[in-house]
Amino acid sequence: MPLTMTPSPWVELSREDWAARRSSTPLSLTEEDLAHLRGLNEDISLEEVAEIYLPLSRLLNLYVAATQELHRATGTFLGSETAKVPYVIGIAGSVAVGKSTTSRILQALLSRWPDHPEVSLVTTDGFLFPNAELERRGLMERKGFPESYDVANLVRFIGEVKSGEAEVVAPVYSHLTYDIVPGEQTVVRQPDVLILEGLNVLQSGGSTSDRRVFVSDFFDFSIYVDAAEEDVLRWYVERFRTLRSTAFSDPRSYFHRYASLADDEADRVATDIWQRINGRNLERNILPTRSRADLILHKGPDHGVTSVHLRKI
Repeated sequence: MPLTMTPSPWVELSREDWAARRSSTPLSLTEEDLAHLRGLNEDISLEEVAEIYLPLSRLLNLYVAATQELHRATGTFLGSETAKVPYVIGIAGSVAVGKSTTSRILQALLSRWPDHPEVSLVTTDGFLFPNAELERRGLMERKGFPESYDVANLVRFIGEVKSGEAEVVAPVYSHLTYDIVPGEQTVVRQPDVLILEGLNVLQSGGSTSDRRVFVSDFFDFSIYVDAAEEDVLRWYVERFRTLRSTAFSDPRSYFHRYASLADDEADRVATDIWQRINGRNLERNILPTRSRADLILHKGPDHGVTSVHLRKI
């Protein structure tokens, strides 16, 4: 019998093929702009922006325009003017893989397109339970795992944004104190585009019998930032080393006790944290959601994107 091959849901594009999709999109960021957008120990260049992020911003601009036109068509059919519906982009991936930098660069680029100048960025860190609640539940060693988030509040937030509420608030998380900041809020006011960045944003129920609502149900487009685990671990350890002389040196830092560690001891501690927490979370909860993304950015050892997978079906 002839073999049958299951068609792939992806179009795989090399870096060169993807870069060609930039077309005539102008580079609107300067080196000074990029300096404020880079993450710690991420040497992303303007060339990377031009070859990877400009084509992505062009693709998203086309998608946003098509979605806006669809909403207008619905309004025409109903004979009424429909309220503006924000376009929601989810960005997922491991700790230390560069999600935050990807999100900030996309926010900067998308806000320069004329059809959607208001682009908000929110991270799911603010929806972690406060440390006191995590300690009460015995979850401090599982911070970042799905059960450490106030999912009901997160779903409420994204649902209200998607519904066009005039103002929607999100809690604020401090990476210095490693906790929710009491009384502080981020206010989102009917953006054209909302980027929601977080470890587990692509999770779903995993079965048709699960009737719960998930954050990913509200996404119009989703991106997974991918890299080999050995590279992500190395980036995590390098970042930990750098933080000793930056954030950890602040006496208010939750991790101040690590500021004086020697290099070899810092590497040992960072690797231990990765193996106990971040690596396990990646393997069990984050990586399994990669196939649900609409687009996968695969990074090489130097943080540069080497290939792009775009979902076609």
